[in-house]
Amino acid sequence: MLRESLNDLFAFIAVARTGSFTRAAAQLGVSQPALSQTVRGLEARLGVRLLTRTTRSVAPTEAGERLLKAVGPRFAEIEAGLAMLAELRGKPAGTVRITATEHAANTVLWPTLKRVLPEYPDIKVEIAVDYGLTDIVAERFDAGVRYGGTVAKDMTAVRIGPDVRMAAVAAPAYFAGRSKPERPEDLTIHDCINLRLPTRGGLYAWEFEKDGRELRVWVEGQLVFNTVTLILLAALDGFGIAYLPEDGVQAHLDTGALVRVLEDWCEPFSGYHIYYPSRRQPAQALAVLVEALRWKSDRVEPARRGQARA
Repeated sequence: MLRESLNDLFAFIAVARTGSFTRAAAQLGVSQPALSQTVRGLEARLGVRLLTRTTRSVAPTEAGERLLKAVGPRFAEIEAGLAMLAELRGKPAGTVRITATEHAANTVLWPTLKRVLPEYPDIKVEIAVDYGLTDIVAERFDAGVRYGGTVAKDMTAVRIGPDVRMAAVAAPAYFAGRSKPERPEDLTIHDCINLRLPTRGGLYAWEFEKDGRELRVWVEGQLVFNTVTLILLAALDGFGIAYLPEDGVQAHLDTGALVRVLEDWCEPFSGYHIYYPSRRQPAQALAVLVEALRWKSDRVEPARRGQARA
């Protein structure tokens, strides 16, 4: 009975934290119907409903919130203890879950991981692409990767990339018959390709700076995506102006497939940092990855700004 209850509690915690039976099932490696049946069985034995289910979301009831607060931290401690035991084998081992933006995963994480992981076959890495400011503790991630200015103060942050610069770009065909914007405010009369920030539920406001003056512009257009890959494709096809990391569009600028506007309003800012809770000693596997990712440069500028960038 105890073993069954522990397994069922672990299943409930996964659903409550992810807010989805589908995501929790994928995380646990079980089918969605089996997971749903497990949680219903737990509710039946306890005699209370733990989750409110709708066609779009799953959320804990009051009883579920109380149970989550009571047992959630205990399970986290158990997992941490098991991870520490695994490290006694003498070499780094275990799974490291990291949340990062698509750009960070492509330009910073993967170039390092493909070099380091062959040296550590017992380290497994899961990368979840997310453009919001994910709560890595609540979502059970070991670490996150974001621009320096977006890292919470209660986190240990290690710089893993150079300064970054954004670029406002569009295909030459888009500007046929249109005047190019000369100030950020001019973007409001253009078709712009927006990025949806999922955890905030809103659109990303384009950030500009010139001579110490900072501006945030909420733009409009026909298209909204939650991935920069599609934003770039739409810009190349002439559907509007996109606002993307400079290194991701430079090749297209060099060939003339894209043209740049408002370049003097796009100043460099602090690059990517990997972060994890300050109160928690990183597991050996995470420590290996952090050290491999650490930005090797004498020039480290302070983190700036607080909004999630693309």
